[in-house]
Amino acid sequence: MPKAILLEQPGGPENLKWKDIPDPTPAAGEVALKQTVVGLNFIDVYHRNGLYKLPGYPAIIGMEGVGVITALGEGVRALFVGDRVGYGTGPMGAYAQARTIPADKVVKLPDAVLSEIAAAMMLKGLTAYFLARKTFVVGPNHTVLVHAAAGGVGLLLCQLAKLLGARVIGTVGSEEKAALASTNGCEFPILYKKEDVVKRVKEITGGEGVHAVYDAVGKDTIGISLDCLMRFGILISYGQSSGPVPPIDPLELSRRGSLFLTRPSLMHYMEKAEDHQRSLSELFDLLARGILKANVGQSYYLSDAASAHRDLEAAKTTGSTIMITGV
Repeated sequence: MPKAILLEQPGGPENLKWKDIPDPTPAAGEVALKQTVVGLNFIDVYHRNGLYKLPGYPAIIGMEGVGVITALGEGVRALFVGDRVGYGTGPMGAYAQARTIPADKVVKLPDAVLSEIAAAMMLKGLTAYFLARKTFVVGPNHTVLVHAAAGGVGLLLCQLAKLLGARVIGTVGSEEKAALASTNGCEFPILYKKEDVVKRVKEITGGEGVHAVYDAVGKDTIGISLDCLMRFGILISYGQSSGPVPPIDPLELSRRGSLFLTRPSLMHYMEKAEDHQRSLSELFDLLARGILKANVGQSYYLSDAASAHRDLEAAKTTGSTIMITGV
C-alpha cells in the first residue's frame, strides 16, 4: 500500500503525517503515477498553514512531482504505461508515493533530464519563465532587482533575466548565498542584512532605480521594493514568505512615479495546456543544452516533509529542494 503525507488540519509542519493511502485508480482522462521525486515549493507552506484555503481535510498538498505511469484512464491516447513524466502546476496532491492526475497536466520527460532535476525546476522554472517572459518582458537595457536571489525561483529568474540581456541585482542573506547567486546570473548581489538595499540599488543604477522588482518576500520588503523602482517601474509581488503585504494606497504609486503593481499567478499564465507544454519544452531544451541550471540545494525523504518545511521557512535552504518518495 502506498503512503502519503496527509494534512489533517491547517497549521505547522507537525501537522504533516506519513500515512497509508489506497492504490489510485485513474478516471477517464487521467493517468496513475508511481512517484519517485517531489518538489518542495513555498506554495506548499501556504496550503499547509491555511493562508491558501483548501476545500477540505484530510488533504494531500504539493504541486510538483515526477513519476512513472502505471495505468491509463479511458480516453488517454498520447501517453503510455511506463512513460516517465512530470508536472509543475498541480493539481495539488504531489506529497504521495502514488497518485492520479489529469493526463493533460503531465509532460513526458526528455531522457537528458534527470528526474531529480525535473522535480527541482518545473514549478520554479515555469514561475521564473512567466515572470521574465510575460509579466514583465525582460530584455537588453533593463535592470531588474530579484529578492531572495539564492532561492529556487530566484536562481532561475536571475539566469533567465541575464540570458535575456538584463543587468541583474539580487538580495541575499549571506556571503555563501551571494556567491551562489553570482554564479547564476546575478551581477550585483546585495547582502540585505549588512547593506542598505535602496542605497546600494541607487548606486548601481546611477540614481535611476530599476525597471522591475521581483518580490517573493512580501511584508518585509514591499517598501524597499517600491523605493528601488524608477519612474514607470513595475513591482511584481509573487510571494510573501515574510508575511502578507499590507494594503497599498494607489495614490502612493502615483507619488513615486506612476508605478505599476501586480500580483500574478502561475496558474493563470499556464491555464492553457499549449502554454504549459510550450513553456516546459523551452525550459527542458535550455536545461539539456546546459544554458539553464537547476540548483538542487538539498534533498529529504518525503516521509520527513515536516523537516523540509521547517528549513524552508527558516531560510536555511538554497536553490531548489526535492523530496524522495522511497519507491
